[in-house]
Amino acid sequence: MKTYKVGGAVRDSLLGLPVRDTDWVVVGSSAAEMLVAGFTQVGADFPVFLHPQTKDEYALARTERKTAPGYSGFVVHADRTVTLEDDLSRRDLTINAMAMDENGNVVDPFGGQRDLAAGVIRHVADAFREDPVRILRVARFAARFDFNVAPETMNLMRSMVDSGEVDALVSERVWQEFAKGLMEPNPSRMLDVLLQCGALQRVLPEVAALEGVCQPIQHHPENCTLEHVRLVLAESAKADASLGVRFACLVHDLGKATTPADVLPRHLGHEKRSEELVRTVCLRLRVPSEIHGLATLVAREHGNVHGSMGLNGAAIVRLLERCDAFRKPARFRDALLACECDARGRLGLSEREYPQRHRLEAALRAAAATNTRAVAERMVALGRVGEEVGAAIHKARAEAVQEALQALAEPIGA
Repeated sequence: MKTYKVGGAVRDSLLGLPVRDTDWVVVGSSAAEMLVAGFTQVGADFPVFLHPQTKDEYALARTERKTAPGYSGFVVHADRTVTLEDDLSRRDLTINAMAMDENGNVVDPFGGQRDLAAGVIRHVADAFREDPVRILRVARFAARFDFNVAPETMNLMRSMVDSGEVDALVSERVWQEFAKGLMEPNPSRMLDVLLQCGALQRVLPEVAALEGVCQPIQHHPENCTLEHVRLVLAESAKADASLGVRFACLVHDLGKATTPADVLPRHLGHEKRSEELVRTVCLRLRVPSEIHGLATLVAREHGNVHGSMGLNGAAIVRLLERCDAFRKPARFRDALLACECDARGRLGLSEREYPQRHRLEAALRAAAATNTRAVAERMVALGRVGEEVGAAIHKARAEAVQEALQALAEPIGA
């Protein structure tokens, strides 16, 4: 029995990056021997075991054979005759197909170190085509490392799209990989790779439809909506934003692909269509409800947030109410961050100020501090009920917001 560190742990060590997880492969052993040694087997389909102390994953060296479409259509073979190179050959990319022994010696049969040095993502073997999730993984690694995809790998991914293999992807896996890719340092690279191979058009056609949508919108010097989305995603990464904010940045303008051009220059009409399309995407990909809610909110209201500098206290309270900001203040603050990324995601405007965010956060604090219970009790004492109570609470909040806005407008020392 011999153990090797494999995969991402080796790759990241060679790149000088922190190692997130350490996986091991065991050569020359069997499931029975692993159990006797105190390991715990996890899963019925793959010979993977947890170390009794470290809980690291140790997998028996194995080979895989494709027997059916999709992610789960594989037959696994693992016994003591499977070599380390056999195991590495089934892996997706050369940079992930390296092993390291206990003395730090690297086993690299497919040129992973060469591709790391050149900044290239390259598939190991034609068996890459057997798992369509690997297309999403290539795009995700491009977003993480800002590497280029080897031409032969891009051609292979295009053939997988053309053959329909990518259509076997299940929604949960698409969302899982997209969520990881959005959290990488350069999330727009994920879009670029998927668009180039044709996979974006299949797994997220609503975003792909923005390619080539160019409208003479004010403050859009780049004119093309998908390029704007790339810049907005870059701003969200720069802000170290949460997954929910980054996803909202990705999908906030979906309606621009289907809204007539004569409407877009007036910045009217596309928000409702965007909200509808975001809902469609979220339901199809089974996006978590919290992220779904934030994304639909941003799609619907980002234009109103951008234009909020001219709103008075009453109008701002109506905006806060539409955003459910009193019940979900954290989500509202996330929405404001997404809107700020949207405003900065224009060519040449990355460093622009965005006073709307500071102003609306101050407005929410002022409105939330209003003693609504006292207002309600006073109205009930006067014999007023129902809508009249709600109107009185709205008015009290509007007055508090107006005072807060006036204080913001006063010069220092006034």
